[in-house]
Amino acid sequence: MTAPVLSCRGIVHDYEGTPALRGVDLDVLEGEVVAVTGPSGSGKSTLLLCLAGILVPTEGSVSLSGIDLHALGERGRAALRRESMGMVFQYGTLVPELTGDENVALPLLLAGRPRREALAVARECLERLGVGTVGRTTAGRMSGGERQRVALARALIARPRVVLADEPTGALDSVASDLVVAELVGTAREAGAAVILVTHDARVAAHADREVHLWDGRVDGVGAIDPSSARAVEGGVR
Repeated sequence: MTAPVLSCRGIVHDYEGTPALRGVDLDVLEGEVVAVTGPSGSGKSTLLLCLAGILVPTEGSVSLSGIDLHALGERGRAALRRESMGMVFQYGTLVPELTGDENVALPLLLAGRPRREALAVARECLERLGVGTVGRTTAGRMSGGERQRVALARALIARPRVVLADEPTGALDSVASDLVVAELVGTAREAGAAVILVTHDARVAAHADREVHLWDGRVDGVGAIDPSSARAVEGGVR
């Protein structure tokens, strides 16, 4: 059996005594897209932050390609995120003073790629996502939808092993949402990256291979996405 790219076991996390996660197990394979769904407050975003190594869980373990994230220490986890993970948050967290090209190129620049080369690759990524016109616009002057697509381009530019996306279409209309999710899933599959996609939107979840549903910090259900449901969503039926 193929070993998972990203795995967690027995993840428990409390916020000042209030439980957010109550023992979550999850394996995600290379090239697999997993939608994490559930109501507000069910622990979806907390789980994503634990998988990224941004939060250290109260109990349990997280591993990326067999590497225990929490054995690395804070600097080690930051380096692993930079080298192996792409992250997209709901409102496209960018550096406001940098242009679209510069924001997208950041992962390549940090990895030592020449500036001219990194910016050229960044422009190509923005063009594919339909926002090539914001390449020379600072992030602070972009619309919410533009920032979100720039953030997605930044997450994908270095072809990471894992992409973690938290409500990546929350700031987008339905047309832009379809474009962004299709690009996210298509690029990830092409690169063989694992994708964990937190969403409350059935239209977005329909792009995944399977769905993990959280309820009160626990996995309430796991299952494959029904292909007929996905076709209905693509046809505009909600």
